[in-house]
Amino acid sequence: MTTDAHTTHTREDEAACVEVIQAGALTTIQDAGRPGYAHLGVPRSGAADLASLRLANRLVGNPADTAALETTMLGMTVRPRTGRWWAVTGAPCQVRVADRVVSCDQPIYVPAGAVLRVGPAVEGVRTYLAVSGGIAVPAVFGSRATDTLSGIGPPPVRDGDVLPLGTAAAPPSTVDVVPRPAWPQRPQIRLRLCLRTDWFTAASVARLAAASYQVTAHSDRVGVRLAGPALERTVHEELPSEGMVLGAVQVPPDGQPVILLADHPTTGGYPVVGVVEPDDLWLVAQARPGTEVQFRLIR
Repeated sequence: MTTDAHTTHTREDEAACVEVIQAGALTTIQDAGRPGYAHLGVPRSGAADLASLRLANRLVGNPADTAALETTMLGMTVRPRTGRWWAVTGAPCQVRVADRVVSCDQPIYVPAGAVLRVGPAVEGVRTYLAVSGGIAVPAVFGSRATDTLSGIGPPPVRDGDVLPLGTAAAPPSTVDVVPRPAWPQRPQIRLRLCLRTDWFTAASVARLAAASYQVTAHSDRVGVRLAGPALERTVHEELPSEGMVLGAVQVPPDGQPVILLADHPTTGGYPVVGVVEPDDLWLVAQARPGTEVQFRLIR
């Protein structure tokens, strides 16, 4: 026989969802991704700015890698059908709950039926919305992440979607607000040289360290394309496809570098001049078109 308490809990779980009023330009469900399956041709995916995802989850009492929402540039609007704690991190923006302005980088309680509006990014590209309990869509290969390249995982979020929420595991953080460092206007990105560096002239590698490169509009979760001094090759033969890693800087025939992001393919045939240090990948993920970046070469 089912107890009243159990029945109430079940009804609460059934009501635990959030309605998407406006999904924005590109909003996806992201967690820490699905590493470990590259040998099967399955990309890693996951949050492009993993540090911001983990911060948002810690603020609402979730395990750090719980599934959340990743917006792109234009934000989104949602209406939770159950009261929960939320946090907004990543690219700074204006946040409103029921038309009341609230702060990013802190736990925010959103009552059932209240509208949570996340405005366009003031700086950066990607903003993260975490909710206590997380976004509880079915997992694929152990992850709820949307992979925009392979199509693995849930599809991008659309207007009118109703997303299920998991059970809140812990109370929100007791901090009032997390201090936000100054947003870098010209990111300095550490690049570790690798085995294919000698496919490029020494002069090209020196220019890579001395020059600035501009992020182009042809950038997405697969990779960030840069424009600047072309890298000249010393080896002009075709390179058989080889394994690609997150942060690899591929150089296609036009000599313009491409930094691979979360949805990158598992293999590629363009030589890799170096790999971005993992701690600097958030700078790449948050660099909007027109941003100038500089590489600091390390060995």
